Amino acid sequence: MCRLLGYVADRPTSVVEVLGEDGFDRFTALTAVHGDGWGMAWRAEDETIQTVSVADSASADASYDALGRTPLGRAGIVHLRWASEGLAVVPENTHPFLETDTVAGTVAFAHNGHIEPIGRLDDLLDDASRARLRGTTDSERYFRFVLDCVEKEQDLEAGVTRALGVLVAEFPTSSLNALMLTPTTMFAVHINSAAASPQRRLRELFDSAEDIPARHTTEYFAMDYRVEPDAVHVISSGLDEEGWTPVPSDTAAMVDLETRAITVLPVPS
Repeated sequence: MCRLLGYVADRPTSVVEVLGEDGFDRFTALTAVHGDGWGMAWRAEDETIQTVSVADSASADASYDALGRTPLGRAGIVHLRWASEGLAVVPENTHPFLETDTVAGTVAFAHNGHIEPIGRLDDLLDDASRARLRGTTDSERYFRFVLDCVEKEQDLEAGVTRALGVLVAEFPTSSLNALMLTPTTMFAVHINSAAASPQRRLRELFDSAEDIPARHTTEYFAMDYRVEPDAVHVISSGLDEEGWTPVPSDTAAMVDLETRAITVLPVPS
């Protein structure tokens, strides 16, 4: 269970440019909850997808701040991890996950949620995908299943749509919130209407309910977006700033990295 940020712009852009100095500081401060690792993925100027991930708090890692101030690419995603109970804080479990050999080319994926039972996710994977697993998370298995469906469909949009349809049916009370970045497209998934906020775990972290980050106890899985003349942004709840619009519940969309055109996917409810 984590925080997500995604952006598609008309030029190489840093995370600080996306959020502003104050917004970047507030986003980083969410490591008070989401301090179990961090990662970034971006499309470089040669159109390859690059990633970095660290199994430590972003607030304790100088490389996070340095990369956050660097215009890495025209599109990117950021992930702050809060490990689900029972899942180790190790590099293999840190997002974004990356796969280089796919129908879509290199793909990076980050998830905000917990899908259980994990064994049912394993059952959805083919033998080749199970063999490629490196960690123990539901999130990596979610990613592998999406890639399986893309391979079967031989089409990125059709494969993602197929995967989400199966997962909505199989895991109706789980959060499928995710960002996925390819050399041509960023996908944003906001499917979680039956997922409950992790209120018990949040209250264990803070002496006072007033100290819990904005919307975490009531809208933990909410996502917001904004469309600007030169960029599209999407973010998890927590900043509580003006200028963002709620992403409709139980929806998924893809953003073309060249045109920034947004296409809503036909996901079953």
